[in-house]
Amino acid sequence: MKRVDGCALALVDVCARARSSGRNAHTRSSTLHYVTKSQAREKTLRNLYKTGRSIFDTEILCETLAMGAFSVVRRCVKKSTGQEYAAKIINTKKLSARDHQKLEREARICRLLKHPNIVRLHDSISEEGFHYLVFDLVTGGELFEDIVAREYYSEADASHCINQILESVSHIHQHDIVHRDLKPENLLLASKMKGAAVKLADFGLAIEVQGDQQAWFGFAGTPGYLSPEVLRKDPYGKPVDIWACGVILYILLVGYPPFWDEDQHKLYQQIKAGAYDFPSPEWDTVTAEAKNLINQMLTINPAKRIMADQALKHPWVCQRSTVASMMHRQETVECLRKFNARRKLKGAILTTMLVSRNFSGECLIRFRHTSETSRKQEIIKITEQLIEAINNGDFEAYTRICDPGLTSFEPEALGNLVEGMDFHKFYFENLLSKNSKPVHTTILNPHVHLIGEDAACIAYIRLTQYMDSQGRPRSSQSEETRVWHRREAKWLNIHFHCSGAPAAPLHISSPCTSCRLEPGQKRTY
Repeated sequence: MKRVDGCALALVDVCARARSSGRNAHTRSSTLHYVTKSQAREKTLRNLYKTGRSIFDTEILCETLAMGAFSVVRRCVKKSTGQEYAAKIINTKKLSARDHQKLEREARICRLLKHPNIVRLHDSISEEGFHYLVFDLVTGGELFEDIVAREYYSEADASHCINQILESVSHIHQHDIVHRDLKPENLLLASKMKGAAVKLADFGLAIEVQGDQQAWFGFAGTPGYLSPEVLRKDPYGKPVDIWACGVILYILLVGYPPFWDEDQHKLYQQIKAGAYDFPSPEWDTVTAEAKNLINQMLTINPAKRIMADQALKHPWVCQRSTVASMMHRQETVECLRKFNARRKLKGAILTTMLVSRNFSGECLIRFRHTSETSRKQEIIKITEQLIEAINNGDFEAYTRICDPGLTSFEPEALGNLVEGMDFHKFYFENLLSKNSKPVHTTILNPHVHLIGEDAACIAYIRLTQYMDSQGRPRSSQSEETRVWHRREAKWLNIHFHCSGAPAAPLHISSPCTSCRLEPGQKRTY
């Protein structure tokens, strides 16, 4: 989310959770009570859709959907029709002159774009230190999250997805706009209904060009989706979006990206060299036509790269019923589920960073007077306390240290990102509390990264000593990462990631049961 304000236009997963949590945001009484808590809020509400005729005086500003360093996104409802929108409210008093220009550019670009596969901007208003951008409220979540929830997914479905993405890219290119940040997080679904339209979102990095102009517009984008010309710092233009589409299509077909390395320098070297392939066995069942389209999209020379309009005419796209395979791709779905979980982990850390940037003066004073070393030790200590609660089977102590909305990616969830405490409660009630064998855990090589004054991320190796069923001493280890957020002077674990594969049978268990291995088992990382 490389944006001027650090906030996505429509975080629909948050919206969906808000709807399902039982809040009465849709009822007139609760929303009116929420809005009228202060006259200032009511004034902001009346100005939200301000036009010459003032037809939006009866708008209702509802719950927060997302929050960034300088903005919030809220659901809003037009009283007379019940029509819902997503209102992005930016605090312009905190923006630099350059950021003001970027905001104006984003609004100017979004006004131009009216297409069924693009999240539409309905209004843009500047007033009293705030800027309001009013968009479609999209409620279907991310495209990639929807795919892994499907019972059936084929190459033809991937063709249908990329067709809609290319339609949106073709539209913006016809208006001489380059998105520059095409990636899964910006591909949303209009609703939860089957067959809902794919919508391209977030034009915070978009630029205006003149026709097929190639120029150096600065380094912008997301690492795995950057084109070779951007990495070389060569002049670039519309073809950078097609390269990103090629990366997305590759992922749609097998569930993992064509270019990947933990070392960003090595990743960039791969991209600049165009070093990707179609390995067996996963690519053996993909049609030659699909591979041909990917090759034309991931052409190193931007002048020879296929254009959006040309890609839409490719047989694999426009003749999918006869060209694309209809075979269910279960392996793709499973790989994509793991790919999504890794994205969510990074997103959780980034969100924590963004929220923690927007702190009060009181917090700033506390931050300045607290040494970095002592805060890192504090994170290590609270992590040790959490693991102690796990070893003791003390679910009550565990819940006091964890946020109720804790998200976790661990082997037992089989590649799914789990939210809430119920998943972990099962292990506490059925295994941990009944375990009478001694357990000793040591945290090795802890590395703490402080994110602002109220957030931190710790990565470490967890070494666990225990007795097996025959009374023999055993040891196992796992690599773990935890994201912490301090609220009202209390640290809470908001995200957890554990490596490895599920271990069975279980003798000693915790919210990462793969940390305990039976004799003869091997761990993979």
